[in-house]
Amino acid sequence: MILGVPRESYPSERRVALVPAVIPNLTKAGIEVVMEAGAGAEAGYPDDEYSARGAKILPDRAEVFRAADIVVQVLCYGSNDKTGKTDLPHFRPNQTLVGFMRPLGVLETIQDIAARGVTSLSVELMPRTTRAQSMDALSSMATISGYKAVVVAADTLPRIFPMLTTAAGTITPGRILVMGAGVAGLQAIATGRRLGAVVSAYDLRPAVKEQVQSLGARFVELPIEARDAQDARGYATAQGEEFYRKQRELLGKVVADNDVVITAAVIPGKVSPVLVTKEMVARMAPGSVIVDLAAERGGNCELTRGGETVVEHGVSIIGTYNLASTVPYHASQLYARNITNFLLYLVKDGKLQLNLQDEIVRDTLVTQGGEVVNARLREFHGLPAIRLWRSLKMTSTTSSRTISKFVPTSR
Repeated sequence: MILGVPRESYPSERRVALVPAVIPNLTKAGIEVVMEAGAGAEAGYPDDEYSARGAKILPDRAEVFRAADIVVQVLCYGSNDKTGKTDLPHFRPNQTLVGFMRPLGVLETIQDIAARGVTSLSVELMPRTTRAQSMDALSSMATISGYKAVVVAADTLPRIFPMLTTAAGTITPGRILVMGAGVAGLQAIATGRRLGAVVSAYDLRPAVKEQVQSLGARFVELPIEARDAQDARGYATAQGEEFYRKQRELLGKVVADNDVVITAAVIPGKVSPVLVTKEMVARMAPGSVIVDLAAERGGNCELTRGGETVVEHGVSIIGTYNLASTVPYHASQLYARNITNFLLYLVKDGKLQLNLQDEIVRDTLVTQGGEVVNARLREFHGLPAIRLWRSLKMTSTTSSRTISKFVPTSR
């Protein structure tokens, strides 16, 4: 089995899907690795390090796709809406694609992948279970983003975070408010505390209060209660407009009391709720900073402009996409470990084994045999349900393997 890693083509994307350190583990499992020349250069991993660990370097992108039974990318077509479509002609039937695909985005992209006969698995859909934790790339990248959000805020803020007692007097500590205490939010809290700031956090899920407090932050409690605050996967659920109206009204003073606000309230497949209005921004002190980690999904701040940094009422509002890519060395390292754990879980005796009775496989499998087969995605995009599956013998360029194929039925 040959695993191919092409160079990331999304503009300014500096990560790479595999780092040299994981290659020996893949080799032991019977997986040969081929890399496009320069694939890891921007992340700090030169070609000779890959060669030293047993990978083969190929000079041409198309050659990587031709050789590979499995293609692994960070941003596949779907999550790469700029240049990803140019990879479609390189795919062939029965080839496997693994990476970020943004399956809850535009249906056409995953249908395009299905039309090429590609078996694709989206790492965004990895279940949040103990068994899948080592494969959870979404959480790994959120961890990096939460850390970098605080670093960016510190660099932009015209103040410092820690309290200092000097001969010239005492400097009071900076204040950070984190809105949304998921993986990114919790890492932002921890980073802010390490830098000496006084940190508060708000989340509509009461269950995260203990986690926030364990990191040394104050949990902001509002006299309103969310209905069904989180889903079975642990994500916050969307609330009605009346809830968000009351929430904004109560959060106004809390926002104004802080030097930095980091928003990380993202609901999968939904437009991000507006938590910080333009009126709230106007009440913040000049020089304050908002880092909106939900910018790609519309933003939690009403004044956020996706992919840009703007100044409104003297407040810097940072809507940068893809913060994880700005720390490519360690972001690639974490992603590669997640992907390697996932591949070693799927590949047995040198063959890809897709057991649809397994929750990890069933939840992440997006396309197969020319169809969008993921039940959650079919429901989300309004496609008719696929209810039955059967075993199907398929032959790849290197081996035969038995996989499962979903079959539409009216029953």
